[in-house]
Amino acid sequence: MRFCRTLCVLMPLLGLPGCLSVSHPFANPGQEARRLTQDNLPPSRLSVPVPVPVNAPWRPATARWAKDVVVALLGQSVPAVSQNPKPGDWWVRLGAKHAPDGGVIPRYAIVGPDGRVRARGEGAEIDRAGWLAADPDALNTVALQMAPDIAQNLTGIQADLMHSDPHSLMNRAARVYFAGVQGAPGDGNVALGRAFYTLFPDTRNTVQTSAKGADYTVKTTVKIAPLPTAPKAKNAEQLVTIIWHVLTPKGQEAGAATQVHGVPAHSLDGAWGDVAEAAAQEAAGAVHTIITNYSGRDHKSLPPQTGVDKDDDDMPLMHTSPTSPAR
Repeated sequence: MRFCRTLCVLMPLLGLPGCLSVSHPFANPGQEARRLTQDNLPPSRLSVPVPVPVNAPWRPATARWAKDVVVALLGQSVPAVSQNPKPGDWWVRLGAKHAPDGGVIPRYAIVGPDGRVRARGEGAEIDRAGWLAADPDALNTVALQMAPDIAQNLTGIQADLMHSDPHSLMNRAARVYFAGVQGAPGDGNVALGRAFYTLFPDTRNTVQTSAKGADYTVKTTVKIAPLPTAPKAKNAEQLVTIIWHVLTPKGQEAGAATQVHGVPAHSLDGAWGDVAEAAAQEAAGAVHTIITNYSGRDHKSLPPQTGVDKDDDDMPLMHTSPTSPAR
């Protein structure tokens, strides 16, 4: 038994043009896994303090730049916060230095909880007059240009830490507790469960029947609903929705793979047969991808950096009047 080949009937309901053709819905687990995966990869909180004294006359303009950096980092999915670093925080130290031609080069350093600088970077050189005047457009441009580089460095730092940790998923297989399937008609709960339990394990992922010591938990739900058909359709159909939830030990959702297909009405009320195996194979690939993305086990380490501990910021961040408004 196969799921129906086309889902044209869904398009009017979803307000989408055209027809979604699914000639072999479970034939390519690699491609389908990428399509099904919903990424959710939150890094640690990143503090971005205002790098001048509270009573400095140019603090409002500097605060504007720090806020621009926070907003730009949020756009890179880095949960940055405009605040002084708290114990245990990673943070970004902002600064600047003179360029040989008289311009200004904005700089940043990523500092670990131990106070050690882990990475440095520079923004594009900007005009000295615009810098000293705290031009809002110039500051925002610098922030937008720096943010992707900061995010990439954070990813590399995470990879370095994982490489050195023998317990990280870079150095061992993930332990996954499969909590079973609920809601399927016929023998679907058992058939899907058995197929997933058999097809999921590989060299990077193991499956277990206990939550103890598990890195992730997979819970699966199945829902069957009537599928509206054209008035002259010969055979009624049903919509089957299978959701494979991937949870962390704290119960947070690391991601979910959702399978939606139309099937002849009541065709799954008995044995699921090959449908269960095909669905489980596709889901196994998607869950592998979710775990890889969430854990960061495929991230690349930072390339070696020279002079990372050298602090050569050599100029005040901005000079502006105390009345300059902070955004």
